[in-house]
This record gives sequence, C-alpha cells and structure tokens, in this order.
Amino acid sequence: MSLSDLPGPIPDPAVVRGGTATALAEPVDRVRALWITGVVLINVGINAAFFGPIQVLLGQQAAHFDEEQKEAILALVTGCGAAVSLVANPLFGAFSDRTVSRFGRRVPWVLVGAILGAVALVGLAGAPNVAVMTVLWCLVQAGCNGAYAAITAAIPDRVPVPQRGTVGGLAAMGQTVGILAGAVIAAVVAGNFAAGYLVCAAALLAGVVLYLFKNDDQPLPIQARPPFSLVRFFQGFWISPALYPDFAWAWLTRLLVNIGNHMVTLYLLFFLSDAVHVKETEGIEPAFGVLILTGLYAVMVIITSVIGGTLSDRMGKRKPLVIASSVIIAIASLILGFAPTWAGAITGAIVLGVGFGAYLAVDFALITQVLPTALDRGRDLGVINVANSLPQVVAPLIAFPFVTYWGGYVSLYVAAAVIGLLGAVFVVKIKSVA
Repeated sequence: MSLSDLPGPIPDPAVVRGGTATALAEPVDRVRALWITGVVLINVGINAAFFGPIQVLLGQQAAHFDEEQKEAILALVTGCGAAVSLVANPLFGAFSDRTVSRFGRRVPWVLVGAILGAVALVGLAGAPNVAVMTVLWCLVQAGCNGAYAAITAAIPDRVPVPQRGTVGGLAAMGQTVGILAGAVIAAVVAGNFAAGYLVCAAALLAGVVLYLFKNDDQPLPIQARPPFSLVRFFQGFWISPALYPDFAWAWLTRLLVNIGNHMVTLYLLFFLSDAVHVKETEGIEPAFGVLILTGLYAVMVIITSVIGGTLSDRMGKRKPLVIASSVIIAIASLILGFAPTWAGAITGAIVLGVGFGAYLAVDFALITQVLPTALDRGRDLGVINVANSLPQVVAPLIAFPFVTYWGGYVSLYVAAAVIGLLGAVFVVKIKSVA
C-alpha cells in the first residue's frame, strides 16, 4: 500500500493537515547516542529471549517431557516457531506502518511485542505438556518478531542515510551480544530451564525500557493512512521485482549469503567430531569446541559490525563493502573445507566473524536505501527479514546431501562458498546505491 491508494489527489507526504508529516519524511537530523543505546538494548533483549531457549532451554524442557523423544519434540517446537516467525515479522511490520497513535507508529508494537513475548516465556516455565510448550513458544516468536519488526523499521524512520551504517552496525552488535547473553543465562541456571525462562523474560522487558521513554517516534497523521482493504493489504506483501528491482536484488543477495552462512554453522558439532577429530587430536570435547568457535566468531562480529558500518558511512558507499564482506565469508568456508584441523577451524571462525559482522551492518544500511515507500517501511523490512529466517529451513535441505552423498564436508563448504559468492555478484545489480 502507498499514498497512491488514497482517493482523489495524492497528498504530499511532507505536508499533511498544514504540518510536516515527519513520520514519512526522509530523516535529516542525526540521532542521539541515547536513542541508539535504546535500539541496541532492544536488540540485546530480543536475542537473549530468542537464543537462550533455542540454544539450551527448549532442549532441556524437551528432555524433561520425554528423554527418548527429545529430538523429535525439539524439532516440532522449533519448527512451529520458525513458521510463525516467517509470517509474524512482515505482518507486524505492516501493522506498525498503519498504526495511528500519539505515541508513534513503532512504540506500541515494541511494547506489545515485548509483553507478549515475556508473558509467553513465563508460561513456558510451567508448561504442563508438549502441546502447551509448542503454543507458548509460537507466542514468544510472535511477540519478539513483532517488537523486532517495529524497532528495525524505526531505524530508516529516524536515522539519516549518512548515519545508517553506524547505527546498523551497533544494532548488529546488540544482536550478537544478545545471543551471547542467552548462552550465559542458560549456563548460569545450570539445568533449571524454568528459571532460565524467567530470566529471559526479564531480559526482554528490561531491554525495551530505555527506548519506550526516549524514542522520538513520530505519529502518523490519520490522513496519511490509506483506507484499509484486506485484499490490498495482503497483495502488498508481494513487492514486484519489475517495479522495484533494487529491492528484489537486495532480498536475493541477503538470502544467498545467509544460506551460505547457515550451511557453514549447521554441522559444526559433527564437523569437529568427525572431520577434525578434536577429542583425539586436541583433547577437546566437540561441544566445548563449538562454544570456543562460537565465542571467537561472536567477538569478531561485534567488532567488525561497528567498524564496517562506520566505515561505510564515511566512504558514502555500501556495495564495495558488502561485496568484500561476502567474499570474506566465502573464504572462511573454504578454510574450513580444505583445512579440517583445530587451527583451521579457529581461523575459519575468526574470518567468518570478520566477514559476517561487516556484512550485517553495511547490508542493512544498503537495504534501508532501496525500500519502495516511506509509508511501508515496516512491511518491506519484514519481507527482507524473511531472507534471514528462510535459510534456517532451506540450508539443512541443501546441506544434507552434500554431507551424506556428495563428498562430505569439503563439498559442503565449497558449496557454501559458491552460494555466498553469488550473493556478492548480485549486489552489483543494485543501481540506486553506490
């Protein structure tokens, strides 16, 4: 939907009811450090609430219900949650686009999403059976995705283009810190998954407090909101590649790079045990090896997301850094494939973190510059976020035959590199961003 859906003459989005509709105007004033901190903390809270359960707590709860069927239970719960996330992100993004509130478009959904996610996490702590556990985890996914869709759309709403790389890098840093925080929460509760859920709920709520009071979210004038049509609402989720080719290429490149990245990390535990043989050669348990590699990867993501985003702002260019970071990610895949040793695994994890951190920051800034309309930023970024979630489903389907039938880990990591490099190649097709 766009302003063109309004009957009669199309209103100038900058002039509505004799005033400035700043909710739709391109931002020009640099955002303050306090506002950025609020955005970062929301990303920390959301990702702690996501990944504490995904990494450990849901698995422990599955084993609590049925030790022999724990893998099937975990697959059921996480699969249903992933399906909800695919729908919830663009849907709640579209809802926030249309929200007319004196608090702004995004704040109500940050608050509602955080409350829904926290309440569902508290419910998970006392879930009596697998069915209730599944429903509650789907509600966690819905709430957290609602909050994430809103806060992601707030960045192009409020941040001018020359500052978006920096803010995108700091937001990516917050996401990675949140993932680590989730792992720490799970470790601290030491097997008490109920307590872990409660701590995750508290982290989620705490993460949104600063932003709620320091958000500067601009209200949408009711005259700027098109009349609601259910058919047009759902048609809006199809963004024509013919009309918006740069958006389509940006979506495809992000999908390919994320598929490659997920293929690299998917079988890391088995890679360390079956190809690197870390227990025999280094005396390290494979699970502990995964923790070490994940920590190194995360540290590099945190560092390079901030550096890469800031550098792209200073250069005034996005595509060269997106291409370079995609190539670095591909190199990391090849290192793992052709150097199946503990030293090679450490090197690969560090290189992967360097590339992916820079990619997250700079590619996000690039995407915000190819969004079709200001009125639909939340919906359109939600569609982009499908390219983040879909690889979780697609990557295992691609990776399995490579590992099992087509040459093992060498062919898997070569394929991951090729897919990631295709993402780098297609970035060149984007014409409206340097």
